[in-house]
Amino acid sequence: MTALDMKPVAVQDEGAERQNKRPRHIKGTRPGWFIYACLGVVMLASIFPFYWSLLIGSGDSYTIRDPDMSWIPGGNFFANAAKVVNDPAVNFWMALWNSILSSALIAASVVFFSTLAGWAFAKLRFRGSSWLLVFVIATMAVPTQLGVVPLYILFSDLGWTGQLGAIIVPALVSAFGVFWMTQYLRQAVPDELIEAARVDGASSFRTFLTVGLPAARPAAAMLALFTFVSAWNNFFWPFIVLDRQNPTLPVALSLLQSNYFVDYSIVLAGVLLATIPLLILFVFAGKQLVSGIMQGAVKG
Repeated sequence: MTALDMKPVAVQDEGAERQNKRPRHIKGTRPGWFIYACLGVVMLASIFPFYWSLLIGSGDSYTIRDPDMSWIPGGNFFANAAKVVNDPAVNFWMALWNSILSSALIAASVVFFSTLAGWAFAKLRFRGSSWLLVFVIATMAVPTQLGVVPLYILFSDLGWTGQLGAIIVPALVSAFGVFWMTQYLRQAVPDELIEAARVDGASSFRTFLTVGLPAARPAAAMLALFTFVSAWNNFFWPFIVLDRQNPTLPVALSLLQSNYFVDYSIVLAGVLLATIPLLILFVFAGKQLVSGIMQGAVKG
């Protein structure tokens, strides 16, 4: 065998040896201890307010004033929760139903109208669409407090003060929702799908129902969840327009505070009771929300 015949074999062996020496795992794919430490700190900081509420809510009226307060929850939480539920001034069960009903209606309305408007801004061509979208986004810079007086005068003239419609109607659509869905639909729906639907004879609204809504599901799920939580925790406007006979949960919990003395164990027990429905919602909707986001991420 000549040297010319041996050269390709040597080169081949050298290439195989280099390939074997290459690292089989991509460096940096697994997070290190610093990332886990940061995530642990964030998790503890997120859990601490709930633990503090449980700690005070399971004690008595002197727990928060005790300098030697124990960091182990007491055994009075159910008694304090019973006081909140049975307090006639709070009207807890009606407040709970009002919060569930208003938050669900607001979330569903915001998702539908925002997706419809986002579809129009993202995929339909009409004169002035860009300026109109800029105007919608600019309304996000206007503080909510500026519209309280005219809104209250309007609903007072309509006779809606003290009714749930006064907090549902102003929140049927949000500028953030329109902006969110517009940005998502621009990237998620190819124009070829719309053209194919039109070739098949689908109308504009039918195209929206069959093409736009399925593609917008991940973004719509996130928008619905955030809108529900925001409506559930809203206190400012419901406190102004609703009365004690027909409150939402945040308004009802504010009635636990007396003029001269505040029993924080009762107040924080009520706060925990108002938080439980949101935790249940996240437990059941969290997995579907993440799976919907991943499905929208890999769809191409």
